[in-house]
Amino acid sequence: MKLCLFFLLAVLLQGQSKPRARDLGVPLEGTPGPHNAIVDVAGVEVGHRTLISGTSVRTGVTAVWPRGRKSSDPVFGGWFSQNGNGDMTGTHWLEESGFLDGPVLITNTHSVGVVRDAFLAWLVKNHRQPGTNVFPGGFYTYPIVAETYDGQLNDINGFHVKPEDVAAALDGASGGPVPEGNVGGGTGMICYGFKGGIGTSSRKLPPNQGAYTVGVLVQCNCGSRRQLRIGGLPVGEEIGQSMPVASLKDSYREDLGSIIIVVATDAPLLPHQVARLAKRATLGLGRTGSVSGNGSGDLFIAFSTANPGAAAAKAPVNVTMLPNDSLNGIFEATVQATEEAIVNAMVGAETMTGVDGHRVYALPHDKLQDVLRKYNRLRSGQ
Repeated sequence: MKLCLFFLLAVLLQGQSKPRARDLGVPLEGTPGPHNAIVDVAGVEVGHRTLISGTSVRTGVTAVWPRGRKSSDPVFGGWFSQNGNGDMTGTHWLEESGFLDGPVLITNTHSVGVVRDAFLAWLVKNHRQPGTNVFPGGFYTYPIVAETYDGQLNDINGFHVKPEDVAAALDGASGGPVPEGNVGGGTGMICYGFKGGIGTSSRKLPPNQGAYTVGVLVQCNCGSRRQLRIGGLPVGEEIGQSMPVASLKDSYREDLGSIIIVVATDAPLLPHQVARLAKRATLGLGRTGSVSGNGSGDLFIAFSTANPGAAAAKAPVNVTMLPNDSLNGIFEATVQATEEAIVNAMVGAETMTGVDGHRVYALPHDKLQDVLRKYNRLRSGQ
């Protein structure tokens, strides 16, 4: 199985050259950071490995490093399961210890195991150790690997994600612009009846709220066409049946969708406070129309890059935290960035044909803008 090198090169070169939600006039709240991406939180790096080959391979891996790929310093972390019909490995120790130790890796449902094992092999090969559970002569660790199902477009039972693909995502991570849409773990995903995938956004809080940054990355594969709302408008219903949901041999199963949301901030938060951020991602998801159906694995993880070195302390250590009464701005930023990241994923995605000739259509930018113009005219009384 060969990786389509020309596609990979195109993704790397395009960066964020494609239009995003704001470029199309989608009304969105808040002030984004320079990249309008999770990497606006200093130190965060993102890497993708995109696998598109032949007529049936449409998958990949995405890696999010909280302090960059060269750091083994854990961050305070927390997680939340909005609906648990999905998998996110390593969360027992995350919840118990309060530390996210290593990257967050995202892939397809049937590749969770190989991605988990491949990260352990990457540590050994590179003579790296985690930041916790290290002892003379060895270590043990519990990688965080999450998934959504891409079996409508990808030959998911072909197990095409290999250890070298995981290593490529880990080693290729950077703090630059984050490609969106049909990339990495999001390559074969469907969202609200349109092509989905990877999306990201960020918010910069004003100085009177600490000037902190919140960043979000999503792998979105959830919802139905009729549910989709963008900028508060019923875009899914407006576009309706003017274009097909998908061209599939079998009926499209909307309830197979899921979404993984990663929230990062540089605000000084303790683990229980970071877990509260993960819960707020639910509200951003809800703004786009999802009801987290029974078949949807909606799993969210959050971390704070403040308090470096806390995990390595051998004696009592002083850490900083914001008082709970100061969290409202960060909560709001999380909701706003989550909403925009989901829309960016759909705007950045492109129509894809995959396994068995199945085709899923991208959200049409012109029709989205038609809906926006229509409601702007109604609001202005024209």
